[in-house]
Amino acid sequence: MKPIATAFTAKVLAGSLLALALAMPAAAEQKTDFKVAWSIYVGWMPWGYAADTGIVQKWADKYGLTIEVTQFNDYVESINQYTAGAYDAVTLTNMDGLSIPAAGGVDTTAVIVGDFSNGNDAVILKDGAALADIEGRSVNLVEFSVSHYLLARALETLGKSEQDVAVVNTADPDMVGAFQTPDVTAMVTWNPMVSEIVKLPDATKVFDSAQIPGEIIDLMVANTETITDNPDFAKALSGIWYETLALATADTPEGAEARAAMGAASGTDQAGFEAQLAATKLFDKPAEAVAFVTSPDLATTMNHVRTFLFDKGLLGAGAPSADVVGIELPSGEVLGDGGNVKLRFTDDWMQRAADGAL
Repeated sequence: MKPIATAFTAKVLAGSLLALALAMPAAAEQKTDFKVAWSIYVGWMPWGYAADTGIVQKWADKYGLTIEVTQFNDYVESINQYTAGAYDAVTLTNMDGLSIPAAGGVDTTAVIVGDFSNGNDAVILKDGAALADIEGRSVNLVEFSVSHYLLARALETLGKSEQDVAVVNTADPDMVGAFQTPDVTAMVTWNPMVSEIVKLPDATKVFDSAQIPGEIIDLMVANTETITDNPDFAKALSGIWYETLALATADTPEGAEARAAMGAASGTDQAGFEAQLAATKLFDKPAEAVAFVTSPDLATTMNHVRTFLFDKGLLGAGAPSADVVGIELPSGEVLGDGGNVKLRFTDDWMQRAADGAL
């Protein structure tokens, strides 16, 4: 079913860094026209809703800007287009932000920390009651995706590693069907597939992202030079996001209508969308996002992420260590090479929203 395939696509890592290494970042300049790319996933649906209902237009008009918001059915392509300079901003995960634009040489800033997976991603076993039962099994997942990362982190809790299982790369539209075949006894995937698979006979969820809270993070990022030269664009993005979330989370008829619309746009309904939201820590209040991004836990998370990416060869051909790409935190601390900072976390624009200064 196309909506499920699209939801799967919304978390897959890029397969090739070669083309991205050849891509040139967008030239920074003062301008008024901006392009934003997004793809379907529960935490990013507010961008499409904001575009459809005039919220994007409202904030663009406030700052005398034109902001074009485009939905991509192919998540990886949206990031590739951003990395090549065709878009000024894009929705992606913290892991993909590091492995694709940052590793590809594009200086990128997380303008908005929107949410983190808090149960949406899960390890599911057939005829197994506990995570320890995964040892020795073949595990079906989308290779090099956040599912692969979740498996690595789950195995760590057992004192095990990927050598104790066999990863089977499985195309995202095939997940639900594959679990129903006799040969598949272990799988890692995310919602809405998780909710379908756990209903099947002999399926047991034995680990999920709620056990590594705050590690699979969904972001709105922008080209660093672009927002440095055009801060009103970052202000507008922040304004759009928090106005839309205030509506989408409201316990009102208007809020229910917004959630129903987002559910329909993502291939489910209001109840299905709200079930996915329940497994998502959505930062609908800017102060919560500021507290999250300024916590020391972010450094721990990004150390896990960059180590995983280096081990998988996803920080560039010939990268000597996980330090090859610098990651700047809101405190000014840099993880990795301070002379090659390409991924930046900041609380600037979220703090402005918290202060009512947009």
